[in-house]
Amino acid sequence: MSQVVIIGAGPGGATLALLLAQRGIAVTLVEASRTFHRAFRGEGLMPSGLDALHQMGLESLLDTIPHRPLTAWEFWINGQSPTGGTAKQPLFRVEEPLEPNGTPCTLVSQSALLTALIDQLSHYPQVEFVQGVAVHDLLKADGRISGVTLADGREIYASLVIATDGRNSVARQRAKLALHHQSNAFDILWLRLADSPHFETENVFYSIVQGQQAFGLFRSSEGNLHVGWALRDRSQDWKQMDWAETLASASPEWLADHFRTVATTIDRPVLLSVVVGRCPQWWVPGLLLLGDAAHPMSPIRAQGINMALRDSIVAANHLVPLLQQGASTEAINRVLPQIQTAREPEIIRAQQLQQQEAAQAELLGNYPLLQWGVSQFAPLIRYPIRFSWVARQRQLRQGVTSVQLQV
Repeated sequence: MSQVVIIGAGPGGATLALLLAQRGIAVTLVEASRTFHRAFRGEGLMPSGLDALHQMGLESLLDTIPHRPLTAWEFWINGQSPTGGTAKQPLFRVEEPLEPNGTPCTLVSQSALLTALIDQLSHYPQVEFVQGVAVHDLLKADGRISGVTLADGREIYASLVIATDGRNSVARQRAKLALHHQSNAFDILWLRLADSPHFETENVFYSIVQGQQAFGLFRSSEGNLHVGWALRDRSQDWKQMDWAETLASASPEWLADHFRTVATTIDRPVLLSVVVGRCPQWWVPGLLLLGDAAHPMSPIRAQGINMALRDSIVAANHLVPLLQQGASTEAINRVLPQIQTAREPEIIRAQQLQQQEAAQAELLGNYPLLQWGVSQFAPLIRYPIRFSWVARQRQLRQGVTSVQLQV
């Protein structure tokens, strides 16, 4: 019998499987997708996520896969005004790293990272990696979860099932664990387009607001530009929009020129339905939810991947001693709420900070006069706004609680 079944080979599931395998624990890791390439995967490793990889001894993996630190963050409001004028400088700019002698936020190819983690797992004979087969249901025995049933009919029994299968978690649904949604979630359209020479000298993350239009732009670790467009009005026929012109109309002059020049390279947008919330209870006997399965994060400031990595460390700290000793299922059950208790304060605070950022963007979009005032008086208010933004980022970057690998 496998000691642990992990559902979902994302960053949280793959790193937790590796932490357990390195400590002699048998693991079956199940991943429904046949490939790690998707239209969207979070790429932003904050200092907290980079620290988690360092503690796991995986920092050197970044040298083997596409990655690039950010140079700065820039925020533009009314980059091009309705009257045809063009803003000459951003509302504010913040250089990376934010902290003196700190670590910059780094963009990494998540698909390449996952491939490298699975390669590491292949060195451990007690690990079975099942890819391309979804989990169909949970097995139950003696009042607890005892394993999983796969879509091909296989049954895998385990002392513990850990679900890291994302915001639409099958395990969460099968276990009937409630997810309390946050009310201000919004959908995102994800677009890719050709790179710009502008990003060769510095790697800047741009946040741009023009009227009710808002989007983020960055150069991915693999060398093309990605746009995340906030879709607040679902009545828009976004499939028929002239995206080059729509993006250009909201952008500073150099970027508007680029959108128009590479218009034919803009991919058809992919709709990402954002789910944000938190489970009041992350566990039932025999099953533990982690990462987005337990607390789906907003895409704001790339918290999903970083929180998942930190979840894995805390879970390993609690579970490894028990699993190494062959502890009873009752003992394993007792430790599951302790993992939630240890992680929940950071998750709650990170989601609060994400809500604050989203609320500010929504306020600017809903009140044109406020937006006009911010853009017109930017020289006077630039530094107070910048100070407020930086203060809010520190916990999103560094984490709220101390997370240290102890096993």
